[in-house]
Amino acid sequence: MTKPLVAILSGAGISTDSGIPDYRGPNGLWRKDPDAEKLVTYEYYMGDPEIRRRSWQLRRKNRTLRAEPNAAHRAVAELEQSGTPVRVITQNVDGLHQLAGMPARKVLELHGTARQVVCTKCRARGPMADAIARVEAGEEDPPCLECGGILKSATVMFGERLDPDVLGEALAISKACTVFIAVGSSLQVQPAAGLAGVAADHGARLVIVNAEPTPYDDRADEVIREPIGTALPQLLRVLARQSA
Repeated sequence: MTKPLVAILSGAGISTDSGIPDYRGPNGLWRKDPDAEKLVTYEYYMGDPEIRRRSWQLRRKNRTLRAEPNAAHRAVAELEQSGTPVRVITQNVDGLHQLAGMPARKVLELHGTARQVVCTKCRARGPMADAIARVEAGEEDPPCLECGGILKSATVMFGERLDPDVLGEALAISKACTVFIAVGSSLQVQPAAGLAGVAADHGARLVIVNAEPTPYDDRADEVIREPIGTALPQLLRVLARQSA
C-alpha cells in the first residue's frame, strides 16, 4: 500500500518560537515599522545606496543566522524520518527545516534563503556570514568580490519574481499530495497561498494550523488555533501512526 504524501506549507509562524519575528501578525515587523518594507524591496534596494546600507545593518542584527530549529521544525523532520513521504514548501528564508534534519532536496524555498548572498550582476553566490563579516569589518555596502556588482540576500525581495522552477515543483506537489498542512502562514501572499486551494481542489485533506484566521479556513477540513510548537508535533505524530 502506497503511503500518503504529506505536503507542509510553512510560513513565518512556525519560526517565531525560534526567536524570528513574523511579518504580518499582531506583533509583526511590517506592523511595527511599515517603512522596513523598503529595505527588502528590489527597486529601492538597487536604486538607493542608503537603503542598501540600512539593509546590511538589518541583516547584521538579524537573528535568523543565530536561530535554532524548534519543536515544530523537529516534528516535521521526524515525520520524514519515520518513513512517511514528506515535502516541505516554505515561505521562510531561515533554513531551519534543513537544520532540523529535513533533507535539503525535500525542502522547496519559495522565497530563497537568507543564509546566502547573490550578486545582482554576475549571479555569483556565497555565504551570508562572510558578507556580514565584511560589514562588521567596515564595508557598509560590500560589493561582489567577483565582479564588483551589487550584492543582495539570496531571498526573493518584493518586486522580484519567484523562481518558476521552484514554483512549478510546489504546484506539482500540491496537486499530488494526500494531506496538505498550512502552518504558521497567513495565506495572504500569492502565489504561495493559492497552493492550499490547489491541494484542496485535487482532493487533499487540508489542515490549517495558524493563530489568526486565513482566507482558506472555510475550505479546510480542520483548522487548529493552538500554539504551533505543541499543535503541530501532536498532529504529525497522529499522521505518522496512520501511515505506519
